[in-house]
Amino acid sequence: MTAFLPTLKQLQYLVALHEHGHFGRAAEASFVSQSTLSAGIRELESLLGVTLVERSRRVVRFTQLGTQVVAKAHRVLREAEEMTALVQASGKPLSGELAMSVIPTIAPFLLPRILPRLRRERPELKLRLREETSHAAVESLHHGRADCVLLALPFATGEVEQAHIAQDRLFVAFPAGDPCDLPSEVPPSMIEEGRLLLLEDGHCLRDHALAACNRPELRSSTSMIGTSLHTLVQMVDGGLGVTMLPEMALEAGILAGTQVVARPLMAEEATREIALIWRRNSPRREEFELLAAELRAG
Repeated sequence: MTAFLPTLKQLQYLVALHEHGHFGRAAEASFVSQSTLSAGIRELESLLGVTLVERSRRVVRFTQLGTQVVAKAHRVLREAEEMTALVQASGKPLSGELAMSVIPTIAPFLLPRILPRLRRERPELKLRLREETSHAAVESLHHGRADCVLLALPFATGEVEQAHIAQDRLFVAFPAGDPCDLPSEVPPSMIEEGRLLLLEDGHCLRDHALAACNRPELRSSTSMIGTSLHTLVQMVDGGLGVTMLPEMALEAGILAGTQVVARPLMAEEATREIALIWRRNSPRREEFELLAAELRAG
């Protein structure tokens, strides 16, 4: 057996440096001084007898072996966190700290309705929330930065388990008096090329909306993009085009104070599935199932 093994702290410093690509930012994220983080990584290199990071004044570059060690470090840290979670899960369910990433097209509409009740009924649960795009949230889950993720499906999530929360219908939003203002549903054929306003790349709602319309030409003809649904609504209110909104955003009052009208999209797949996902075989599975039930209760 190896006489000396890397410490979890050294591995955390290495992973932080790989994530941030800068000693100062990695140290800040690790809540230590830059000299402490740098010394910890040098100790790790000395222990292993290899160079993991090539340092220069401006660039931090990981060696090929260093990148492989980072991947192993992610797994070691995740296993350590899951060991702690296993002990926590043996006590009172939904207690202690739980890190959950939530995508921006869900967080401001669902969480304000749910969090007050969670705080009231589960006072021992310390929920750490982080708003991230779907890709970043799934990456956080697999790297151990998040315990679970609240997101919209379909989306490529890798090997995870999931619990259904709700179906969220898609609506077409347009200025009052627009030709899209039909009595009931709006067919995708009514959306003119060059008028569809969508979120920037990285938001799964963009892909859900385009898939539901099933009109490939709309992807290349998107005239403007927004960073949030609230920005898109203001663009539509200013007469710049039409957009797609999820039903939960409408129920949360996103159109209040505007002249924007919304009608359901007439399409077979005009919905997205809201789901809670977590790493496969997580020891906290029962807790996540309980949390999903709380989220469904709304």
